[in-house]
Amino acid sequence: MSMTTRTDAQSPALHVADTHDLIRVYGARENNLKDVSIEIPKRRLTVFTGVSGSGKSSLVFSTIAAESQRLINETYSAFVQGFMPTLARPEVDVLDGLTTAIVVDQERMGPNPRSTVGTVTDANAMLRILFSRLGRPHIGSPQAFSFNVASISGAGAVKFERGGKTVKERREFTVTGGMCPRCEGLGRTSDIDLSQLYDDSKSLNEGALTIPGYSVDGWYGRIFGGSGFFDPDKPIRDFTTTELHDLLYKEPTKIKVDNINLTYEGLIPRIQKSMLSKDKEALQPHVRAFVERAVAFTTCPECGGTRLSEAARSSKIKQISIADACAMQISDLADWVRGLDEPSIAPLVTTLRQLLDSFVEIGLGYLSLDRASGTLSGGEAQRVKMIRHLGSSLTDVTYVFDEPTTGLHPHDIQRMNDLLLRLRDKGNTVLVVEHKPEMIAIADHVVDLGPGAGTAGGTVCFEGTVEGLRASGTITGRHFDDRAALKESVRTPTGTLEIRGATANNLRDVGVDIPLGVLVVVTGVAGSGKSSLVHGSVPGGAGVVSVDQGGIRGSRRSNPATYTGLLDPIRKAFAKANGVKPALFSANSEGACPACNGAGVIYTDLAMMAGVSTTCEECEGKRFQAAVLEHKLGGRDISEVLAMPVAEAQEFFGSGEARTPAARAILDRLADVGLGYLTLGQPLTTLSGGERQRLKLATHMGDKGGVYVLDEPTAGLHLADVEQLLGLLDRLVDSGKSVIVIEHHQAVMAHADWIIDLGPGAGHDGGRIVFEGTPADLVAARSTLTGQHLAAYVGA
Repeated sequence: MSMTTRTDAQSPALHVADTHDLIRVYGARENNLKDVSIEIPKRRLTVFTGVSGSGKSSLVFSTIAAESQRLINETYSAFVQGFMPTLARPEVDVLDGLTTAIVVDQERMGPNPRSTVGTVTDANAMLRILFSRLGRPHIGSPQAFSFNVASISGAGAVKFERGGKTVKERREFTVTGGMCPRCEGLGRTSDIDLSQLYDDSKSLNEGALTIPGYSVDGWYGRIFGGSGFFDPDKPIRDFTTTELHDLLYKEPTKIKVDNINLTYEGLIPRIQKSMLSKDKEALQPHVRAFVERAVAFTTCPECGGTRLSEAARSSKIKQISIADACAMQISDLADWVRGLDEPSIAPLVTTLRQLLDSFVEIGLGYLSLDRASGTLSGGEAQRVKMIRHLGSSLTDVTYVFDEPTTGLHPHDIQRMNDLLLRLRDKGNTVLVVEHKPEMIAIADHVVDLGPGAGTAGGTVCFEGTVEGLRASGTITGRHFDDRAALKESVRTPTGTLEIRGATANNLRDVGVDIPLGVLVVVTGVAGSGKSSLVHGSVPGGAGVVSVDQGGIRGSRRSNPATYTGLLDPIRKAFAKANGVKPALFSANSEGACPACNGAGVIYTDLAMMAGVSTTCEECEGKRFQAAVLEHKLGGRDISEVLAMPVAEAQEFFGSGEARTPAARAILDRLADVGLGYLTLGQPLTTLSGGERQRLKLATHMGDKGGVYVLDEPTAGLHLADVEQLLGLLDRLVDSGKSVIVIEHHQAVMAHADWIIDLGPGAGHDGGRIVFEGTPADLVAARSTLTGQHLAAYVGA
């Protein structure tokens, strides 16, 4: 084979196909974007910065990524599109040069109790095949090792046509699954305290049932009272054994109540289906309180929490069962898989090894495959989603990341940077929404949005290199090199919270005294045991206010006013001023516009095509009936009040005719956390991640408590906002509260009065206290990874 050598010195003319090296966005108007036009280089790493709520996610996720995914969906047949999520075209004039977008966001993994790290990454699927081929004794196909497949068998007659005749034959079938029959693959069983279900001194008609939603005049009350299985006027303590069994355990039975055909079922199975089969965090607060009060969850005694049947646990490879493999730390499991040498399944072992090595490489080697996916933090969930893309052979793809450094110690951020640069170097376009200067510094191209948040943002303030950003004078540029200094003096504790013998997850019999009345920061690499120590050992209940990283659940009908409870005092103030019912001032109740049911828009579903939302013509998007808008408070109607920003509403409810102290107190807390620009009626679905975190913090600040536990409050916060957060933490401590913060941000560490550092590594390499003392002592000692990074940060 001969190679032709070019002799001419001139480079060939650029092929026309190579000229499409930019993603062009013209006239973007999603959410708060103000006619943004921008050109983004392909096959480069572009970081989008700006204060929380400035429009970064609107540009990257709601415009560029959304349109790419919509165009890809349109390449499928109408039949397939009917099963896919329908996406509307973003508000933008021109989008040119798009490539396939893969979005790796921070949405927490669904709280399905059957979902684990192994099931969401396909590692369990590969392990099941491995054990079905090599496990001894051989017990069946891969589904014999699945805790989501039950073992069933059956027999019966079947009819089928053969040679023009109808033939009847007897057939039997069996399915061998791996589900533990006692706990049905959940790994835990529930014991119900019957005294919390009913008051046995009362009859059903006197309101004996104390379960939420089971009142006498409610639907369930009518079913139980009219079932005919027991006398509804007899106290429950006088029930016969049969009557009590029918009340608690009766299997589903058809009954007729008030000439309506219904299905009666005992209390226990009904509660298990309606409440206990769901994730506790997804339940309404009053139902969750009932479940915590009435139900004790214990590890399943039959499977030991492994979720698997005895047969699945009996089949082993090198003395290791699939339950043992899933319980191992992933870094140890990768070593075990590496030791398997069986040519017949070599491709499977190679793929599984690569998958497990990706976990270790991305800094998640401390997890185990049987860890429930709902317990992962936002940062961990995002990195789990990244795993499937690390070894991908695809190139010329647009990868979109939402703050990939969330939940990462400064030591781990460098590894994350290397992974993003590797994706770029394979010829991909990498778009990152980020606040951390360590990640902004590696960008090829920076886009800074602002200048403010909400209506004060939505414009491009700067576009160019990192050096250009530093000199640009924008908020991000000015704060880029900010460094919080160590405090000259720290506060004196007023007491201590003793923790002794903490062993949750990877903690190794940890004993520590957490000082009270000061700002305490608990830090350490991801997976070192910080959350296990604080959330597992600080007693909950009275006096402790815990603000975790759980997402805010809310529909487009939810807004800051409804979420914080602000709407209640506002409705009462309107009702009192006008002499009418408070329910009139709710768009979800009596005051709702009848045409759009209080949504403000009329939504038309167009099957596989994007649905169309049009502003309701009757209420003009105000969501209320015209008669309701005639009632005023301080010269404003309810729709005008909901359109106010928090800062304006503070003044409105602070004095004059509309003075409402209860509303003003909630508004002050919203302003305290830096949300003064949010309008009261803005749908929660349009808020950014940082805004939701701060909204949650503002809500909990109203709780009566002496100890505040905050889990990474800087998540989603711009460099300029961190300063405001530190001021808020100081105000909390100065008002007599004790504040315990789990945090990686060096500015918060430097500002602390006391630091507790866990480590030295993650998983079974962590779980110990490696330092406790003041930040100055930590910097001086430099004995831990945190100490080294904090010393470099403060320039010591």
